[in-house]
Amino acid sequence: MDKPYSNLEHEPCRLLRWKAMFIEAETDPNVPAPNDQIYWCGQSLNCIGPDGGIAAPGECRPGRSCYDELT
Repeated sequence: MDKPYSNLEHEPCRLLRWKAMFIEAETDPNVPAPNDQIYWCGQSLNCIGPDGGIAAPGECRPGRSCYDELT
């Protein structure tokens, strides 16, 4: 599974979800930008986390009240 956060300096919350986690498809080099940048929180089941912040790799970081570390 591709990790959309491999260039971050932190591990995002373990509850962060994105479309590529649930479908197996190879990236098509003929498509300019795949639409896989859709994130949601596994706890709130929404694009907004339980703390009211955006669910995204750069945002779901240590220090947020709802952050749950990857183990």
